[in-house]
This record gives sequence, structure tokens and C-alpha cells, in this order.
Amino acid sequence: MTLLITVLAAVISTVLWYVLAENKMKIGTLALMYWGASLMWLVDAVAEYIELGAEFFTPAAADAANDAFLGACVVCFGLVIWLVMLLLKDPEGRIRAALVNKN
Repeated sequence: MTLLITVLAAVISTVLWYVLAENKMKIGTLALMYWGASLMWLVDAVAEYIELGAEFFTPAAADAANDAFLGACVVCFGLVIWLVMLLLKDPEGRIRAALVNKN
């Protein structure tokens, strides 16, 4: 479930990056973070499949719920990191302008 959620977030952010190609919001960085997380969860799923075999495809309801919660947390944490990076880079110059006007 974690893999599916992060792949979905990666695909959505990649489509947004492609559609908004001239946007200064650094959506490409967000897409790369989600693709990296997806690759990590894919390796984890393969390792777990090697360990469990066919049992991997029949998780308990509690395990599926925990995986879904973890996937949602990973997506939210990626958004937080992206927002902090965006605030620090300030591509539109709005924060800098607000600070200059305040003085």
C-alpha cells in the first residue's frame, strides 16, 4: 500500500511538472523525491516478497492500514520538505519583498 501511494504521488507530481513546465515552484524536485521514495518502497516490497513468498499478497487488514498510514505520512513529509525548500529559495521573491517593505 505504501508503494502504491508513493507511486501515485510521484505520477501526479510528474504530470504537474510536465504540464506546468515554466512554473518556478520546483515541482520537479517534488517529483524526484516521490520517485526516490517509490524506488525505496519497491526494493522493500521485492525483499519482503523474497522473504514471504505468496503470503506477501494477502496482508492482514491491520498491516494494510498501517502501510496506508505510512504512505500518507511519507507523502505529507515530502510536501513539508518541498514547502520548506520553496520558502527558503523564494523563487517569486515574495518573502524578500515582504521583509523589505516591513523595514
